[in-house]
Amino acid sequence: MPRFHYAAAVSLAAMLVVSCSKSGVDTSAAVPSDTAAGSANDIIVTSQHRSASDTQLKGRETVNLAYLAAPPLPPPPPPPPVSMMVAPRATSAPVIVTGSHFSAQKIDQGVALQPHYQDIGRDKFTATQQNPFKVAREEHVSTFSIDVDTASYAFTRASLNRGTLPQPAAVRTEEMVNYFPYDYARPRTADQPFTSNIAVFPSPWTAGRKLVRIGIKGYEIQHATRPRANLVFLIDTSGSMDEPNKLPLVKQSLTMLLDQLDGDDSVAIVTYAGYAGTALVPTPANEKAKIKAVIDSLVAGGGTAGSEGIRQAYTLAEANLDPKGVNRVILATDGDFNIGIRNLDELKGYIEREREKGVFLSVLGFGMGNYNDALMQTLAQKGNGAAAYIDTLSEARKTLVDEATSTLFPIAKDVKIQVEFNPAAVAEYRLIGYETRLLNRDDFNNDKVDAGDVGSGQTVTALYEIVPVGGPRAISGLRYARPKPSAARPGAGEYGFVKIRYKLPKSSTSRLISTPITRRAEVARFEDAPQDARFATSVAAFAELLRGGRYNGATGYDDVLKIATGSRGDDRFGYRSEFVQLVRAAKGAGSMAQPGQ
Repeated sequence: MPRFHYAAAVSLAAMLVVSCSKSGVDTSAAVPSDTAAGSANDIIVTSQHRSASDTQLKGRETVNLAYLAAPPLPPPPPPPPVSMMVAPRATSAPVIVTGSHFSAQKIDQGVALQPHYQDIGRDKFTATQQNPFKVAREEHVSTFSIDVDTASYAFTRASLNRGTLPQPAAVRTEEMVNYFPYDYARPRTADQPFTSNIAVFPSPWTAGRKLVRIGIKGYEIQHATRPRANLVFLIDTSGSMDEPNKLPLVKQSLTMLLDQLDGDDSVAIVTYAGYAGTALVPTPANEKAKIKAVIDSLVAGGGTAGSEGIRQAYTLAEANLDPKGVNRVILATDGDFNIGIRNLDELKGYIEREREKGVFLSVLGFGMGNYNDALMQTLAQKGNGAAAYIDTLSEARKTLVDEATSTLFPIAKDVKIQVEFNPAAVAEYRLIGYETRLLNRDDFNNDKVDAGDVGSGQTVTALYEIVPVGGPRAISGLRYARPKPSAARPGAGEYGFVKIRYKLPKSSTSRLISTPITRRAEVARFEDAPQDARFATSVAAFAELLRGGRYNGATGYDDVLKIATGSRGDDRFGYRSEFVQLVRAAKGAGSMAQPGQ
């Protein structure tokens, strides 16, 4: 009988262990198809990343067999130190989890690892087509809002560093170009916060065509004269933020930003998960230990009541409003709002109304797997703020330390650019990038139409590709179209005319500056173009290649590398050298599958 009891105990234990090994995973949930339909304008990335160690998570559970009359089993070895606890590497076929929350929990007295949340395949971007060529005689005016966001570049870098080509919809050419600072002429006064810098040079990818570079640099506010900052950190602490590159990186990033603030500045903290709450009322920024203690205490868990958190953050900012200062909500999230948003248009309208009261919104994006870029871009644009993507501590330092004044303190708002091309000199043109920032022609003079902001010392670059009259056309002529009779018109020797409209930060009335695009700004060889213009061209070419390269001609990664390495110039922080490495990574990506393929 003892042998029978022992055999029964072993069998029962085996059955219990097999049963428990299935806990923690919802096998009833259907795995989403890679071709699941999103909205008409959205692309859902369906790449199947795993955690950094590519592990298979296993819950373990102890079973109490004391009630069975059987000899005691030998005691298990003592657990290793915490620092040595790692999940075992899977020896069977890997499990691909798509859009699932994988968690192991402590059960009874068993030892269970606590893996972080891993959401996969739900990154969301707005898909746009590259701007096409336009015939100057038919449509000779181009209008757009400036864009100083840099999120696209950082996300592209994070994708390549993971060994994956970015989804084409994730690449916005203007954000790639504007990631880098350029040595443009500095404005002299804050009253006219920037001037335009024009260059014309041959296109490196199509012989006979030219590029027009328009660059502006914002007036740089000195630290001693900068306005007071009234900041509210709105921090996503939902379960989706439970990854090393999310909430832990948020806490490090905001701590670095806090170190840039003075005693005259104030900081409040609102968190949101299943519900929103105030973690810190407005507090002088010199009480750093108190503020850091609140930041350090944050943990992730629950749903994502993002809209309620935004309302609470704005309420705190309004309560501490400084009419002469900078009042800003800084949202740190992966963008996975899944609770509380009943009407997105209502939320956008709310943010617009708060903007009119003088409270702006900036967005810091974190993580991959369920990163909602489409929503965060929309919120930042409605809130008169920038959208940045923080993938590393170095990127946090760039955005929140090295460029802290650019991030926090605008020198101009609602900045619009309008270019009128001269049909006598330009047959066709296309704006490279800025597809999500295009404006109607009459929006330019309408002060009620919102546009982008420029921060202290910030540079903004726009590139046009033009086909001079007599050059290689992209659009064939029409048989029955009658050419308009040429008549003497102003600026006969000009390619076009650039107008920039802007408002000072506390003003509701716009101002205008303008400059012609003359042949005096032109060089005959690409190699003679300004160094910064050539580097910006290499970045634009790289971005356009990642988007499909429809207008790049025969240009490839080797051509991009040649231009970039020959125009790096003064690379104080190593950003341009890093770009060269990213191009090399993309060049060697022949075996990489595009996400979703």
